[in-house]
Amino acid sequence: MTRFDQIEHACLTDVGVRRNHNQDSYAIQLAVDEDGWRQRGHLFLVADGMGAHAVGEKASEQAAAVIPHTYHKHAQSGPTGARDALRRAFVEANASIHACGQANREFEGMGTTGTALLLRPEGAWVGHVGDSRVYRIRGGAIEQLSYDHSLVWEYARIQHIDPDEVEDIPSNVIHRCLGPEAFVQVDVHGPHVVHPGDIYLLCSDGLSGQVSDPEIGAVASVLPPAEACRFLIDLANMRGGPDNTTVVIVRIGSGAEANGVARPLTFPSPKRPWNVRVQVPWWAVSLTAGTALALAAVALANDRMPGALVAFVLAAGSIVAGLIGLLLHYRREKNRSDDEDNPPPPIHRRANCRIERPLLDRLAKALRTLKQRADEKHWEPDWNAYHEHNAAADALLQKGDVPGAFREYCRAMLPLTRALHDRRQKEEVFTPVWDKMR
Repeated sequence: MTRFDQIEHACLTDVGVRRNHNQDSYAIQLAVDEDGWRQRGHLFLVADGMGAHAVGEKASEQAAAVIPHTYHKHAQSGPTGARDALRRAFVEANASIHACGQANREFEGMGTTGTALLLRPEGAWVGHVGDSRVYRIRGGAIEQLSYDHSLVWEYARIQHIDPDEVEDIPSNVIHRCLGPEAFVQVDVHGPHVVHPGDIYLLCSDGLSGQVSDPEIGAVASVLPPAEACRFLIDLANMRGGPDNTTVVIVRIGSGAEANGVARPLTFPSPKRPWNVRVQVPWWAVSLTAGTALALAAVALANDRMPGALVAFVLAAGSIVAGLIGLLLHYRREKNRSDDEDNPPPPIHRRANCRIERPLLDRLAKALRTLKQRADEKHWEPDWNAYHEHNAAADALLQKGDVPGAFREYCRAMLPLTRALHDRRQKEEVFTPVWDKMR
């Protein structure tokens, strides 16, 4: 693979169990060559519309069209170019949706969330308005990179508590989105350093409202992106599916360090408290040598000795070179100071998503319950796939491979959740479900 396509991605959207139409939208804009990668990178977007009838659907579709197009038009190389272009894309999308709402009374108040992940050579950027989310899964932890612009999260911030501890405040009320107002504040953060093996997940609240962060991280970490998208949406629907659900998963390949994706230093220089050598900058040596040569030239000229002119020329060249080096050093130090003044991009919440035995046991119990339901209701799932993956999970569990067993139990459940999706009516809720883990 070439340097700009060392990623694997998948996306899926679903209307859910309770809704009649899907107001979610998503967009994926990939660089097709190395120049596009360095100039624009890869852009992934999820938008969750709001409004009666088809109004929310129209708003989210506008966001999914305007943001990638505007970003692509204004993107420039470097961190500043990424930040400015992404912010401008959100601002123009907000203006477009707002103008549409103002022009037609039926569309008044139309709005949508907008959450974007941008992967570029310098790292990962997040652009965000609303309560759709961007997660990063790394090293057995799932981290939320976006901030929910909701009443729950604002109250939690003021009270200095976890949003999951907030009670008596509706969880679906947001105070910032694209469209209702002429101007909107856009969160743009980055660049987050990208590691090979990182997994990024974008989703609407149809997923995050029904499936916990640890569960999302566990599933996305063991299943390929396409399977993980399908399983997570089926799990949200098993728990009632009250909303549309959209999931986008991006996995960074092991060759990412060779494709320009930023990577942290892994082998820092060892500290040596003894035998310390002071390294004099070359520009300081050049200035010192130039000064010495200038003094020598003056002495030769005063004594009317040959070589004065040559000494003056060498002195001038050395001093000019030293001044250029000094200027470059000043610029580097200034940039370093500016970087230190800018705090690292925020991580708003972190949870452990390592796959351990209690989580595996809950999944296995849910699988047994779902199979019993399939037998009682005479569903017609792909029983061959179910038995194959269930047996593989049991074998891996006997070997002590808990993550492997978890992966195969997920795969064994997929034929059953597909059968449940095909058979049940909109008003039916499957119980008991895989209990949500917090």
